[in-house]
Order: sequence, then structure tokens, then C-alpha cells
Amino acid sequence: MLEEKQEFVQEDMKKPQGKARGNNQFAWVKKMFSAKRCAVMALFVTLSLVVSFFEFPIFPAATFLQLDFGNSLIMLVGFLLGPIESLIVCVLKETLRILLKNGTGGVGELANMLVTSAYILLPATVYYFKKGLKVVIPTLIAGCLLATGVALLVNRFILFPAYLGNTGIELFEQIWWIVLLFNLIKGTVNTVLTVVLYKKLSFLFKKWKI
Repeated sequence: MLEEKQEFVQEDMKKPQGKARGNNQFAWVKKMFSAKRCAVMALFVTLSLVVSFFEFPIFPAATFLQLDFGNSLIMLVGFLLGPIESLIVCVLKETLRILLKNGTGGVGELANMLVTSAYILLPATVYYFKKGLKVVIPTLIAGCLLATGVALLVNRFILFPAYLGNTGIELFEQIWWIVLLFNLIKGTVNTVLTVVLYKKLSFLFKKWKI
């Protein structure tokens, strides 16, 4: 009889725990996609999309490499909301470029997703656990270097072959150093801009409880 009571108590204790665990998961999703957070993500999708249209070449020998400042805005989302939200903004922004027919048919947008993800994930993830400018600057530099490495791989195995086939591979071998330098410059410019914006808007990061 005593054993039956103990089994009943154990089963009864399991039920609310499982229910609470499910409620916690639902609450986490509900918090992530609250109306305020979705509005902020939508705002930054729009801003980064608009800014990405103001792009320009910096190397006459490779005018297809276009510099823009959209990554700084996506990085701010990572600091303000978190790494997952910044990835969502990145994907939505590139998807809209395809739908608006202002992109490259999906190839360039896919490449941008990969390179931007490499840039934002490390700083946004570290910042999620430990905040402050002392964390922001070194992780942004690391993200810049990581994105530059990913950009070389993406250009070598995706962009150049997709547009030019075998000729593209030969061209990449000739101008890979321009691709490297371009992405270092792009990453550095976006990093500096991110730090400036972070310092200007850091009070919002503390004020907005989202």
C-alpha cells in the first residue's frame, strides 16, 4: 500500500513539472516574438534594406564588389535583441532584395547571408552574455576577420563559379587579394560605424526592455 502511494506521488509530481517546462518554452517563444520586438526587427529590416541600395565600388578592377553599410544595422539588432533576431533580420532583408528584383537572382543574396552571419554571430552571442564596449570592440574585430575568411570561400566556391563558370575560378585566382582587401575594408568600415552607433544609442539598449 505504501509503495502504491509513493508511485502515485511521483507520477503526480511529474505532471506539473512537464506542464511548467512546456509553459516556459512557450513563454520564451512568446517573448522573442512579442509585438515590440517584431516591430523593432521590422524597422531594422527596412533600414538595412534601404541602406544596402546605396552601394558603390571601391576597386576599379572589380566594380562588382560593392561596399554598403547595411551590416552595421544588422549588427545593432544583434546587440539590442540577440543573435537569433539578427539572423532573422539578415535573412528577411536579403529575401526582400530578391523579391524586389534589385538583387542578383538569389546567388549574391545567399552569399551575403553567409558572410553577414559570420560577421554578426560571434559579437552578438558574446554580447548576449556579457555586455559593454570592452566586449563589443574585440568581438567585432574577430567577427570582421571571420567574415573576411568566409567571404573568400564564398567568392571562390559560389559567386565566381555561378556567374562565370570555370573562367570565374581563373579570375578569382588572379584577383583573390582584391576580394580579401575589399572585405577587410568593408568589415572595418561597418565595424567602426557599428561602434559609433552603439555609443550613440547605448542608452536605448538599457532603456528598451524588449
